[in-house]
Amino acid sequence: MTDIPQPPEFDAAFRDRLLELFRWRRDVRSFQRTPVSDETLHGLFSLANLAPSVGLSQPWRFVRVDDPVRRAVVRASFEACNAEALAAQDQSRAALYARLKLAGLDDAPVQIAVCAVDAPEQGGGLGRLTMPETTAYSAVMAIHTIWLAARAMGLGMGWVSILDPAAVVAALDIPPAWKLVGYFCLGYPAAESLTPELERLGWERRSASGPELLRR
Repeated sequence: MTDIPQPPEFDAAFRDRLLELFRWRRDVRSFQRTPVSDETLHGLFSLANLAPSVGLSQPWRFVRVDDPVRRAVVRASFEACNAEALAAQDQSRAALYARLKLAGLDDAPVQIAVCAVDAPEQGGGLGRLTMPETTAYSAVMAIHTIWLAARAMGLGMGWVSILDPAAVVAALDIPPAWKLVGYFCLGYPAAESLTPELERLGWERRSASGPELLRR
């Protein structure tokens, strides 16, 4: 008879450390240029397969962007979109927005595009008939898994959302079946703070209460 493995006991000390990890996870925008080893990156990408996914489809795909020409196209897209976003800001916030460092594209040693396959063969379509967008949600779960694991290794990640998705897809020659979910910078943070940067700079404050909850 095969022995059934017993789950480990996650005691109070472990839960306290886990809470610290959650609190210290930051959306990093300023990076050191210190390289990240291929071994470390391989370990992080491997951890993505521990993330939950609809129908166990594991639809996430990764594009590591090293080519300077492709990076330059992504950088140009950011500059154009950021200028447009600045022009759309309310006058009371425009000056503050202009001071925000909203991308680590100049310094981050690693840049990654994360994609999802809309109709992966793996998983047999389970759970996607009425909510096909769950493949993209699954990719976000993989992103969060990597984000926390990176923080535990002393690394930081930043989500660069001020981009034209079509320009990024074209620049990276992403396969047609892959849908872009997000573009990320990864590296060692230039500075550490328990307070999110946007809160420190006065852009927004994290809610002190729990999320809105309806009971039906």
